[in-house]
Amino acid sequence: MRAKIEELDMDGFGKARIGRKIIYVPFTAPGDIVEVKKWHREKRRLVAHDYEVVEPSSRRKDPRCPYFGECGGCLLQHLPYNEQIKFKEEKLHRILGFEVEVMPSPEIYGHRNRIDVVISIRGIGFRRRGTWWDVVDIERCEVFGKRSETALRALREFIEDFNLSTYNIQENKGFLRYIVLREGKFTGELMLNLVTGEGMLPKEVEDYFPFADSLYWSINRSRSDVSFGDIEMFWGNEFIREKIDDAVYLIHPNSFFQTNSYQAVNLIKETSQLIDGERVLDLYSGVGTFGVYLAKHGFAVEGIEINPFAVEMAKKNTELNGVEAEFKVGQDKDVENLGAYDTVIVDPPRAGLHPKLIKKILKEKPNTIIYISCNPKTLASNLAELSEKYSIEKAKGFDMFPHTPHVEMLVKLHLKV
Repeated sequence: MRAKIEELDMDGFGKARIGRKIIYVPFTAPGDIVEVKKWHREKRRLVAHDYEVVEPSSRRKDPRCPYFGECGGCLLQHLPYNEQIKFKEEKLHRILGFEVEVMPSPEIYGHRNRIDVVISIRGIGFRRRGTWWDVVDIERCEVFGKRSETALRALREFIEDFNLSTYNIQENKGFLRYIVLREGKFTGELMLNLVTGEGMLPKEVEDYFPFADSLYWSINRSRSDVSFGDIEMFWGNEFIREKIDDAVYLIHPNSFFQTNSYQAVNLIKETSQLIDGERVLDLYSGVGTFGVYLAKHGFAVEGIEINPFAVEMAKKNTELNGVEAEFKVGQDKDVENLGAYDTVIVDPPRAGLHPKLIKKILKEKPNTIIYISCNPKTLASNLAELSEKYSIEKAKGFDMFPHTPHVEMLVKLHLKV
């Protein structure tokens, strides 16, 4: 059945009307004429899996990546970048109810500083869109950059030379499971982490990756399909470094860091310019990404983070930068005396702020809140609750994830008079 793509939904899928049905078609653009042959139900909607674009829209462009349309990573790579930004601004307007400018990423290829590549019996690459068991075999990832090709070529040689078993995802069997690549975009330092099941890694592994500044072997001893595990051994440097403006951060295989270093510079600098007063509480402080930078720029910073290892890394980053800041382990719902801080920064996970934290903010009334969010839907919900005592002074989007529907938000809230 033939239909025209009318618009993109908020997940970046094209919407086509076929009779009384709305079919969601991935990798399409508004104006495309598609021949839809088969579809299936996916998360309470009908998604096409057998279709053809018979008349391309004038709004399309040729994607750079040869795996576009198969790999689930880059859903919007066929749209010109200005169209991607427009899509994200419209998405934020629909969710938040007000207009938001989105800052484009300084780089739209080679911008990711981390990729998690599955090493499976079906191929070495990323999940095929719409599946958890199938993998698109790749030679290179365009959003990570040219060093991905070097690493994956060396990995294939290593597997072939030692006849190593690879991951059967459906049966949860096989030795080699993931290779995680991390790169300091401003330092050029490269880390590789080979994640395996139980077994022995050939001692010659180091010889295959001489270009890596840091090489790790981690063992996943759980039944979960995850790209991390217990550190078994490492070669070279224990950490790699990334530089964000004038601050330096240590990267470890098991620590989180903003995945787009180029745009992280803009996000962190903009955040620092919105701070009121001197005393800053950095909630969900992670490895000190915001807190260390702010301490380096003269603010008195205290950070709270639930993950003890992240707190340990934040303390290392504090020492590395020669600044004074206090980071400690704690939960958002248990934080005390919020009113003692001039500015409270919150950068919660996708679930948003804990309800108890929202109640404490409304009761203790810190003067300024800076909310960084990777999930506009939970942000909208939290802003509605906080609007009882706070007004929005500034809101801005940051495209941390080119070619995807995702967008990061920065909102400054000020206590109502």
